[in-house]
Amino acid sequence: MPLRFADLLELASSRARSLDDEGVLSLAVPLAPLDPLALLPQLPEADGFRFLWDGAPGLCLAAAGRAQSLELSGPRRFELAQRFASLTLNRLGNAACAAAARPRVLLAFGFFDTPLQSGQDAVPGVQAVLPRWQLSRHGQHCWLRLQATLGGGVTARSLAEELWQTAADLQTSASREPAWALGTGATLQWSSPWQQHYGRALEQGLDLVQQGSLTKLVLAVRQQLICDRNLDPLDFIPALRRQQAGSCRLLWQRHSSSALVGASPERLLTVRQGQLRCDALAGTTAAGEHASELLHSSKDRHEHELVVDAIAAALSHQGLSPRLPRRPRLARHGHLAHLHTPITAALGGQHPLAVAAALHPTPAVAGLPRREAMAWLRSLEPFERGHYASPIGWIDSEGDTDLRVAIRCGVVQGQHLELTAGAGLVRGSQWQRELNEVGLKLQVLQQQLNLPMPTSAPA
Repeated sequence: MPLRFADLLELASSRARSLDDEGVLSLAVPLAPLDPLALLPQLPEADGFRFLWDGAPGLCLAAAGRAQSLELSGPRRFELAQRFASLTLNRLGNAACAAAARPRVLLAFGFFDTPLQSGQDAVPGVQAVLPRWQLSRHGQHCWLRLQATLGGGVTARSLAEELWQTAADLQTSASREPAWALGTGATLQWSSPWQQHYGRALEQGLDLVQQGSLTKLVLAVRQQLICDRNLDPLDFIPALRRQQAGSCRLLWQRHSSSALVGASPERLLTVRQGQLRCDALAGTTAAGEHASELLHSSKDRHEHELVVDAIAAALSHQGLSPRLPRRPRLARHGHLAHLHTPITAALGGQHPLAVAAALHPTPAVAGLPRREAMAWLRSLEPFERGHYASPIGWIDSEGDTDLRVAIRCGVVQGQHLELTAGAGLVRGSQWQRELNEVGLKLQVLQQQLNLPMPTSAPA
């Protein structure tokens, strides 16, 4: 039986009576199947925050605005984010609902627990957001959720009316929504040279692993691109959805002037009904007829095994019993192929973000030993990593969690696009090969974002 407005109003009033004077009321209504990606621009937002999690044909989730939020830095960021998520979601008092309809706290961590720089563009150790609007779809099931603090003129009736009207507007808008163009319409005007500086840092990194000071170091480079017009980060997602079907497409827009966008092939952890899964993803080559050679590369197998062993050890140290296959498989994501080993375990009584704290950063994006590698990254990389290679995702009201590692991503600011890519250095790595790998990753990401070079150089 379809939900009536009278039913929604009765539900809103009942839940409001169980809340404190300034509690957060969370209401959801079912919708006909809609595409959250296409409708994210239609979700009302007053503070510049937008989020997209596009795992279609799995869960697709769009969110806008903040009902409650947390930003902080420091070594306890995972613990405090878990506490914020648990308290916030428990206070909503939602009845049982379908998994995709559950309220979620959205999470974006910085690579380091504290940024070196300050100011608006500095990425804090963690951002956690209970969104005001959440549009979710899984299969043919779709829900719109509104969450807001009662008081100051905001009542159960006003929220029920706002949710009902916005749901109707989205249904109408979706019926008129044009097909997404696969591209931004922008042309690349300039890209920063990166090879010379990276080559020097690469020499130092190789010396560290060859001499045994480090077992592994994942050294990254940043490339700056300038286009001929301002970029809308959402315009990149349709092309990524088409070219990166096996990855999770991401958007984290903290404020209107800057956004992280990309398609991550790497899962830090997923929790479903108490079962945890992690991905070891290390060892990269171009996808194609020779990609299977990666399985027989002693250097890449060694690099991959370091990651597998470190993840399994971190899980064991948390009291879990990891299970994993004996050999890696080949995973293709767009134009790149990787060695991939899935690792699973029963979560038991552990909090998901406590496990995430033990895992981040894995040797796939930092190095070994972890502490020493992190210190060298601060020294050798002349930029803040920010969100690059850090966990981004969500945790829901039942404790299910999904965190992806923010690789194959870029930061959009007006006409500017910032790309970051890295290569894992181990004993036996070769300078030219690692330089080529980073260049390949930057080139592939630029191609997947559909940014063509101009046919002639700008005057």
